Amino acid sequence: MPRIRRDSLMSLEQYSKERPLFRSRVIAHQRLRTLHLGGHVTLLFEDELTIRFQVQEMLRIERIFEEEGILGELGVYNPLVPDGSNFKATMLIEYPDEAERKVRLSQLVGIEDRTWIRVAGQPAVYAAADEDLDGEPAVKASAVHFLRFELTAAMKGALRGGASLSAGIDHPHYRTSVDPVADALRVSLLDDLVI
Repeated sequence: MPRIRRDSLMSLEQYSKERPLFRSRVIAHQRLRTLHLGGHVTLLFEDELTIRFQVQEMLRIERIFEEEGILGELGVYNPLVPDGSNFKATMLIEYPDEAERKVRLSQLVGIEDRTWIRVAGQPAVYAAADEDLDGEPAVKASAVHFLRFELTAAMKGALRGGASLSAGIDHPHYRTSVDPVADALRVSLLDDLVI
């Protein structure tokens, strides 16, 4: 699967000129790759384009133009690009009210490990967190998690053959599922797989 290469990035000057059109393109693409799980959790399925946009935005915001800094950003963000055998997603837990968010996040510890996808006829695959943990026991969930769903060859083949895809969360304090996910999302995710 493609990784973001140094030569695929625009200079800060070029990005400034092309940003409005590029941003519109990425937002339209992200709509196809967004899954709402209940009223408070959203999965944004990442790919080379969405992560390249994040890199370009970070370079712009931080005004990074030196080679070492650019390569550092690529080192941070490239692991979030699917590698052909998985889906990678950013999980957002959203509660607008700050007091409620604090309470809910304390109840949702481990939600990232209870998030799953299922290809029709196959067992559910639970997410693995794609983030470094400090080894300390969590007392509240983070509002953002980076998830990886590893697929078997049978799952990839079934999806390519038109099998449906469902997703959900079975945490004791947050249970929801979407069965099946929108076909536009399923079709978009096929591009993340190498069979």
